[in-house]
Amino acid sequence: MGMQYDSNEIAGILPHRYPFALVDKIVDGEPGQWAKGVKCVTVNEPFFQGHFPGKHVMPGVLLIEAMAQVGGVAILALPENRGKLAFLGRVKDARFKRQVVPGDVVEMECRLTRRRGPIGVGECTATVNGEIVVTAEITFAISSAEA
Repeated sequence: MGMQYDSNEIAGILPHRYPFALVDKIVDGEPGQWAKGVKCVTVNEPFFQGHFPGKHVMPGVLLIEAMAQVGGVAILALPENRGKLAFLGRVKDARFKRQVVPGDVVEMECRLTRRRGPIGVGECTATVNGEIVVTAEITFAISSAEA
C-alpha cells in the first residue's frame, strides 16, 4: 500500500472544506503519480436538497470535482507542492455511465499521465461496486497559494 490519508490529513493537503470537500479518504497511491480515493455518499449531502427532490442523484459535475480532488492529492502530496493549489483547467472526454445515489461508495482513481512545468493531465475513473460511473481526462495547473 502506498499513500493513505484520512479526511483530516486530506484537509492538510487540499484547501477544500464543507460543503466542497468531496473525498473521504485516500486508500492508495504514489505522490506525483496516482491516487485512489473514496467518497461515501449519504442522503445528508447538501446538494440532494435540490438535485433532485424526490429522486436523489449526485450531480455529474461534483463527480468530476471529486475525481479532480483525488488527482489534486496525488500532485500536491509531493513535498515540493505542499501548500500550493491545483486548479482545474480542462475536462476532456467525460463519459457518464451510471447514476450515483445515497448509499453508494464511490471509488475514484486518478493517474497523472503527463506533466510539463505547472501543467499536468490526469486520467480519472470513478466506480461503484466495480461498475464504471464516469471517466474523464482532467487537466490541472499548479499555483502558489499566494498567487
